[in-house]
Amino acid sequence: TPSKIGKYDVLSARDYKADTITNLATGEVTSTGLPNSNVLYYDMSDSAWLCVRPSGTEPKVKFYYGIKGESLEDADAKSEKLGKEVVYMIYEMV
Repeated sequence: TPSKIGKYDVLSARDYKADTITNLATGEVTSTGLPNSNVLYYDMSDSAWLCVRPSGTEPKVKFYYGIKGESLEDADAKSEKLGKEVVYMIYEMV
């Protein structure tokens, strides 16, 4: 589990296949309470999030992310920057 994604701290990690939510600050592990699924979801600082899952129809991994801003323009700017940081993180892994 990464501790940071771009400039955002990872606060918790959800592993839906293992049915766990891990609080990175305390180490506390709780159940997602949801059906088993091959999905990882990271809650990050500033209400940002990142979700990673394999495609069900193609041999690829899909990344989804979200962020909140003070305005639409602010959210768009933050989204563009986070998107670039996610792509950079992927390139570092391969």
